[in-house]
Amino acid sequence: MTEPVATAKTVAAARAEAVVRIEGLSKSFDGRLVLDDVSLEVDRGRIVSVIGQSGGGKTTLMRCVNLLERPDRGTVEVAGEVVHSGGRTVCRDLPALRRTVGMVFQKFNLFPHLTAVENIVLAQRKAGIAEAEALERAVTLLRRVGVAHRGLARPDQLSGGEQQRVAIARALALRPEVLLFDEPTSSLDPESTREVLTVMRELAADGMTMLLVTHELPFAREVSDHVVFVDGGRIVEAGRPQDVLDRPAERRTREFLAAYGSAS
Repeated sequence: MTEPVATAKTVAAARAEAVVRIEGLSKSFDGRLVLDDVSLEVDRGRIVSVIGQSGGGKTTLMRCVNLLERPDRGTVEVAGEVVHSGGRTVCRDLPALRRTVGMVFQKFNLFPHLTAVENIVLAQRKAGIAEAEALERAVTLLRRVGVAHRGLARPDQLSGGEQQRVAIARALALRPEVLLFDEPTSSLDPESTREVLTVMRELAADGMTMLLVTHELPFAREVSDHVVFVDGGRIVEAGRPQDVLDRPAERRTREFLAAYGSAS
């Protein structure tokens, strides 16, 4: 059977499926190489989980996507636009990039003097959304993540799980094309962790494109289309969850999973 010939049109269509494309990414801090020639793609509607030891480069990889960290080398492309290449930022509108790439942090990063609703409205107002529309969207999203009844509470009046769900609502308010989650449950107790993971499962069911850094391996197995194991700043193994997590091919992956199992 003759293989189909790739035309410029089919190649362009295939490239358009990737909301995030990273090629040959490297990053150092104070002479220490944290990311070493990393390449990764996140296709539209897919969920990619990045796992590995603390300090292995996972969060730095995440922060390079929206240029909270600037790579030393390599290319970062978001929604079909090259935003960083050859050690140089080429994105002309960083606020627009960060609306396209929503991010949920480990520590929530809510403004302590604002209520839950006000935190979500403020993000939209800074993006130029009219106040009435921003308020309506904030209330709708608080309802979606299950904390509508806490809309007038300030962060110090909310549990950790409630704060993280407000942070997710804030990220969703700008209608991003992809959501980044940087260990969103690492600071939470088990009950709050379940609450946040429930919201993330619902987002996954809705087809939200997501790139996760997580230590919740059962969750990664459940929701991910692709799992990436990062160690020492390099991608050691990547593939379907059932392959990487249940039948890892690389010795270092097996060692990590064995250590995770013994610590659980």
